[in-house]
Amino acid sequence: MKVVIPAAGLGIRFLPATKAQPKEMLPVVDKPAIQYVVEEAVASGMTDIIMITGRGKRAIEDHFDRSYELEHKLRDSGNKEALEEVQRIASMADIFYIRQKEQLGLGHAVLCAKKHIGNEPFAVMLGDDIVVNDHPCIGQLVDVFEETKSSVVGVERVPKSKVSRYGVIKGKKVRDELYKVDDLVEKPSPKDAPSDLAIIGRYVFNPEIFTYLERIGPGMGGEYQLTDAMRLLCRKKSLYGLRFKGRRFDIGSKADWIRATVELSMERSDLSEDLGFSLRKTA
Repeated sequence: MKVVIPAAGLGIRFLPATKAQPKEMLPVVDKPAIQYVVEEAVASGMTDIIMITGRGKRAIEDHFDRSYELEHKLRDSGNKEALEEVQRIASMADIFYIRQKEQLGLGHAVLCAKKHIGNEPFAVMLGDDIVVNDHPCIGQLVDVFEETKSSVVGVERVPKSKVSRYGVIKGKKVRDELYKVDDLVEKPSPKDAPSDLAIIGRYVFNPEIFTYLERIGPGMGGEYQLTDAMRLLCRKKSLYGLRFKGRRFDIGSKADWIRATVELSMERSDLSEDLGFSLRKTA
């Protein structure tokens, strides 16, 4: 199964840090955020990745490419561990890049991959979300897709005060953690939200989603919204929402980006002692 990773956004919420570097390359501990997403795809057996990029995103391509000068330096210095890591990054997946020439929204970004996907099911993973679990989040969605043969999206319960940040589903529980989606609303007000189940950046689609992406017009913010295409889809076909297992960090939020760095650092044996001492000292 191929994976589409939209990564063309401007990262305005992280200015000035993203003025000259992609938001997807912001480090979480010692890896750029987008590497966690690629590693999740690879851990689920997906090594054919289509990255939707834009102007100013060359650093992403360079990160997942070979760096012969760096490798030569590491080899000469005897730094075997770092050498193996940079070589692993460059070889763990086949990544192809498509440029989204205009910032026309997530729906348009996914549509850019249509001719490269063909008539096959595919996954979509957003670089803003890091999900940590032994069973990768996108792999959990693939399991549901293989069972139902229907498109499926990852959902998470969020406080009502935060539903306006997300697409939200209206649905019926099929069994524990799995919902049949009847409708979706993009960024509703708390009083208009059909539930507290928010769509997060993990999806598995049948290729028919492209038909609906081609039918929609500009929606909220003047952009082509993936949620609008999914609304059309669920009126004609089955669409499921899965409450996935795992910890999610919304890297589009400064607070969650910091939280991810702290929590994931505390799980590292080489960092937890010093970091824990510093946190206790400042508490």
